[in-house]
Amino acid sequence: MCAPNPLRRRGLELLAQLHGGHAGEAMVAEMRDVCPAFADMTIDWAIGSIMDRPGLDLVTRELILVASCVTLGYATPQLRAHVEAALQIGATREQVVETVLQLTFYAGGPAVRNALIVLKEVFSQTT
Repeated sequence: MCAPNPLRRRGLELLAQLHGGHAGEAMVAEMRDVCPAFADMTIDWAIGSIMDRPGLDLVTRELILVASCVTLGYATPQLRAHVEAALQIGATREQVVETVLQLTFYAGGPAVRNALIVLKEVFSQTT
């Protein structure tokens, strides 16, 4: 029997810690029906490898991902997942809001406004 893949093990641990029972976990699960390989890559590479690197704490990594989703302007499901994860691991609402506001002149007013609506929805579900 093969030894368990350490990236898969760590990816599953971080998936549960960051996204357990929330939007991020649901997004990975829905990919299993369409493209299981993409779900595996997400768990192994994005979560098990990149998110677990030294040098930045998880809150900082999640705030960076929130900023990236806002800047893209169309990554609403991912924005929701990373806001939930940031709050789950200790980011404050103020930190999340300030991360989004920081992007006003870089991502544009409409992207920031739309992101703030997502934050409002997530905050109302986490009270």
